[in-house]
Amino acid sequence: MSVPAHPFAALAVSFMLAAPAAAHFQQIIPSADVLPDGGEVTLDLVFTHPFDGGPVMDMAPPVAVGVLKRGEKTDLTGALSEARQGDAMAYGLTHDLNEPGAAVFYIEPAPYWEPAEGKYIIHYAKVVVDSFASGEGWDESVGFPVEILPLSQPTGLWTGNLFTGIVTKGGAPVPFAEIEIEFINDQGIEAPNDAYITQVLKADANGTFSYAMPFSGWWGFAALVEGDTPMMAPDGTEVPVEEGALIWVNAKPAE
Repeated sequence: MSVPAHPFAALAVSFMLAAPAAAHFQQIIPSADVLPDGGEVTLDLVFTHPFDGGPVMDMAPPVAVGVLKRGEKTDLTGALSEARQGDAMAYGLTHDLNEPGAAVFYIEPAPYWEPAEGKYIIHYAKVVVDSFASGEGWDESVGFPVEILPLSQPTGLWTGNLFTGIVTKGGAPVPFAEIEIEFINDQGIEAPNDAYITQVLKADANGTFSYAMPFSGWWGFAALVEGDTPMMAPDGTEVPVEEGALIWVNAKPAE
């Protein structure tokens, strides 16, 4: 005779099924966000869960990696080097910034198949590095299909400052876009519960959002927008594509 399922067990299963998946973030993190005297900057390109410090997802060779300076893009794909993290592939590159002005480093990764969510993920990510602390050019648009345009200078933020940006798709603001926010938790900060790991907010009717960063370090802002064109899953079925507009900014403490 079969034993009926305990109602609490069924409730626990329902909570497990309803629990949100850990947020994926395409990291593109430089060795410094400001180079007072110019020089070399090294960038780490890793697809992971920043607050938890992993797991790291395997990255296929990116579709595009480059830098935007003074309205001109330079392809940096040939400068990529493999930088495995355990069993997962990640990448790195080094680039010399010998002229004043902001450099917007960017990556368009290959689509990532996430079977747990039944969709592909493409996170168009960027970060600003200011050479010679010029304070110029930090608001240039890469021209991604989806992109966060900063309204706050990303390379001049104190801990506790508001970071403000506009979520765009095809160059137009996205009203009420959802933005996920995570911190690269290299300080061992304990989250009170899972709701604190990935902070979530919505843009206003003009696609604008603001967030005050409570800790010093790197913060990732990911505006998630469903793509217009579905893709074929490995089993041949048509599935949606999550397009993420990511920007990374660094908050520095007062000393």
